[in-house]
Amino acid sequence: MQKTELPLALEGYPFILFSGFATLVLAMLGFAVPALLALLLTGFVTYFFRDPARVLPEEPGAIVCPADGKVIIVSEVDDDRFLHTRVRKISIFMNVFNVHVNRIPLAGTVERVILSPGKFYAADKDKAVLLNEYCALTMTTPDNQRYTVVQIAGLIARRIVCRAERGDRVKAGERFGLIRFGSRVDLYLPLSARITVSEGQIVRSGETVLGIMQPSQSNEE
Repeated sequence: MQKTELPLALEGYPFILFSGFATLVLAMLGFAVPALLALLLTGFVTYFFRDPARVLPEEPGAIVCPADGKVIIVSEVDDDRFLHTRVRKISIFMNVFNVHVNRIPLAGTVERVILSPGKFYAADKDKAVLLNEYCALTMTTPDNQRYTVVQIAGLIARRIVCRAERGDRVKAGERFGLIRFGSRVDLYLPLSARITVSEGQIVRSGETVLGIMQPSQSNEE
């Protein structure tokens, strides 16, 4: 039997309870308009922190989408910050109406977690990659391939939550964190990865297959 999952991210409960309490107090004091506005805010916050169950893909080597949103970059770049090699890069932009819970793209072991403070430029701008606050999670897959998933804060996002720690063994599609109120997730993959999404495509975390990770050459020998 499947476990019953909470429909909301745990990090959202303080916000929901606070706005709900404020709504109740305003209503009891007879402030109709402020109470209505607080009720609308409570509804939005509840909607923002929703955490729906997702059906994980079953394809062997499937690269599971880490975030809901729109693919804004699919390219091949030289990565001198995380993997220090040439990689395939996929960037996904999340607006305030997307689900913001992030999921693990490929099973493996957490090799390194880097949380770097920074600015809060619009997440869909190029300078956001270099200057914004981010949390980078570098992973090693069971066949010793390395990849990095980066949570990037945005213009409105002011808080990155990453529950993963160095040494953790995680599964594809497993929840590992979220970014509050609009942001971006970048994924750096080996050149051997076969990418199946394109720029402009709308994707869903935990369901959309971004590509297929080919077995490493050493594993094939």
